[in-house]
Amino acid sequence: MNISSIFSLLCGVSLFLYGMSLMGDSLKKVAGNKLETILYRLTSTPMKGVLLGMIVTAVIQSSSATTVMVVGFVNSGMMKVAQAIGIIMGANIGTSITGWILCLSYIDGSSGIARLLSTATISAVIAVIGIIIKMTAKKRVHRSFGDIMLGFAILMTGMQMMSGAVEPLKGNENFVKILTMLSNPVTGILAGIAMTVVLQSASASVGVLQALSATGNISFAIALPITMGIGVGAAFPVLLSAVGTNKEGKRTALVYLLNDLFGMILWSVVFYSVNHFVKFTFMDMIMTPVSVALVNTLFRLATVCALLPCISLIEKLVCFIIKDNPEDAEEQADFSLLEDRFLSYPALAVPQAQQVMNDVAFKSQRAVCRSLSLLTHYDEDSFKKVQTTEALVDKYEDKIGTYLIRLSARKMTPAQNKKVTKYLYTISDFESLSDYALNIAFVGDEVYENKVEFSESAQEDLEVLKAAVLEMVNLVVESFVEEDVDKVKRVEPLREYINILCDDMRDNHIERLGRGICVQPNGILFDDILTNVERLGAHCSNIAVAMTKMETHNYDYIQHQHGKMKERDEDYMKYFTEYQQKYILATPAV
Repeated sequence: MNISSIFSLLCGVSLFLYGMSLMGDSLKKVAGNKLETILYRLTSTPMKGVLLGMIVTAVIQSSSATTVMVVGFVNSGMMKVAQAIGIIMGANIGTSITGWILCLSYIDGSSGIARLLSTATISAVIAVIGIIIKMTAKKRVHRSFGDIMLGFAILMTGMQMMSGAVEPLKGNENFVKILTMLSNPVTGILAGIAMTVVLQSASASVGVLQALSATGNISFAIALPITMGIGVGAAFPVLLSAVGTNKEGKRTALVYLLNDLFGMILWSVVFYSVNHFVKFTFMDMIMTPVSVALVNTLFRLATVCALLPCISLIEKLVCFIIKDNPEDAEEQADFSLLEDRFLSYPALAVPQAQQVMNDVAFKSQRAVCRSLSLLTHYDEDSFKKVQTTEALVDKYEDKIGTYLIRLSARKMTPAQNKKVTKYLYTISDFESLSDYALNIAFVGDEVYENKVEFSESAQEDLEVLKAAVLEMVNLVVESFVEEDVDKVKRVEPLREYINILCDDMRDNHIERLGRGICVQPNGILFDDILTNVERLGAHCSNIAVAMTKMETHNYDYIQHQHGKMKERDEDYMKYFTEYQQKYILATPAV
C-alpha cells in the first residue's frame, strides 16, 4: 500500500465522517426540537426507551449524538438515569443501521440496469438533486433537505474511496499476516477500540471494516472481536461530552461505556467458551460488507436483549461507581412531582407544587451563597455549580409556571388559591435571584482570571456587604418555606439598608480612586458587584411583599413594582436600626 493509497484512504474516511455529520445535523434541523421533545416525553418504560433510542439514532445516524443529547437531559434534571439507560441501549442498535446503508455503496454494474443502480450513479443523482434544492429553496427547512442529500452523497463517495484505497491489499501477504493477528480475540477487540477512539465514530469504524472485507481477507474470526471492540471505543466521545456535567450526567455517559463493555465481556466469554468445545465451522468464513453489517446488528441486538432486564442493576452500579455527596441533590431536579394527573386533585397538586417551589428557593439561596464566596475564595467547581443551578432554575420556572397556570384554572379552596397565586408571583423572582447570582459568579471568575486585587478597605467593606446580603436571602427563603409572615417583615428594612451600604461603598470607591488607592478597571468590577447586589435585593423585596400582602388579601403587585408601596411602621424602623448597628462599613462613607 503506497503513500497515495494511504492518503486516499484518509480522504475517504474524512469524506465519510463529514457526510455522516452533515446528513445527521441536517436531519436534526428538519426535525427542529422535535427529536429532543420526543426523547424527553416517550421514555416511561424501558422498552419504549429502547425503541425510541433505536429510531432516533437510525434517523440521525449517530449513537454518540443521541447519547450526548440524553446526557444533557439528565444533567439538566429533565430525565432520570433509569430513563436514559433504555434510550442508550436502543441507540446502540440504531447505529448499526448505518452499516446496512453502506452496503449500497457496493452495488455495482457494468452495463444496462445494473449500471443505473451502481453507487456512482445513485450518489451522482442524489448529489445533483440535493444541490438544486439547496440553491433554489427559500425556506431553511427545505435547504436542510438538500443538505441531507448532499451528506448522503458525500458519505457514499467517501465509502467508495475507502474501498478503492484498500483494493490493492487483496493479495498483500503482510496485510494478511496483520489481519491474522487480529483473529486473536484480545488483539481484535483492542484494535476495534483503538480504531473507534481515533475515528470518534462507531459507524465510521464499521465502514472501514466493511471496506476491508471487500478485499476478501476478513474472516468471521477477525470481524467479530473488532466489532465487539468498536462498541467500547464508541463510548470515548460520549465520556468526553460528560466532562463538566453533574454526577447524573457523568453516570449517564458511564452507562454507554458499561453497556458495550458488558456486552463485549458477556458474549466473548459465551462465544469463545462454546467455540473451544464445539469448534464452529464458520470461523473461517470470508466476510462481505453485508455480513459485517449483519454481525454488527446481531451483536448489538443480543447485547440489549441480555442487559434489558438488568436496567435497575446498571443504575445501581453507576451510582455506586460515581457516588453522591450531600450537595449533589441541590443540582438535581425532580420534575416528576409536577404530574399532570394531580391537576384534577388540587389537594394533591398544591402540596407537590409547594415542594417544588421550596426546592427552587433553596437552589437560588445556594447559588447566591456560592457566588458571593467566589468573590474572595474562587473555586472552579463552585463556579460550575452556580452555572448548573441557574440553568436548572430556569427550567423549573418554565415547568412550574405552566403547571401553576393550569392548576389555577381548577376549582380550589381559598387557601389553595392563595398559595398558587403566591407561587405565580414569586417564581420569576426566585429565578432572577439565580440569574444575578450567576452574574456575581462571573465577576468572581473575572477577578480570579485577571488576578484582580481590591484594596484592603474595599475587601473589608465587601465582607460586610456579603454578610448582609446572605442574611437577607436567608430571611426570604426561610420565611417563604416556613410561611412565616413575621420573619419576612425583616426583609424590606434590610434590603433598604443594603442599598444605602452600596451607595456608601460607591462613594468610598470614588474617594479611593481620587487618592490612587484603587484603579479604574478594578472599580468597574467592584461596581458590577454592587449593581447585582441591589438587583438581588429588589427581587427579595418582591418576594417579601408578595407574602405579606397575600395575607391581607390586598396585594397590588403592579403598584409595588413601581415603588409606591412602602410601610414604615414601628417594626420597620426597629429592624432598620438593628441592621444599621449590625453592619457597619470598615471605611466610613465620605
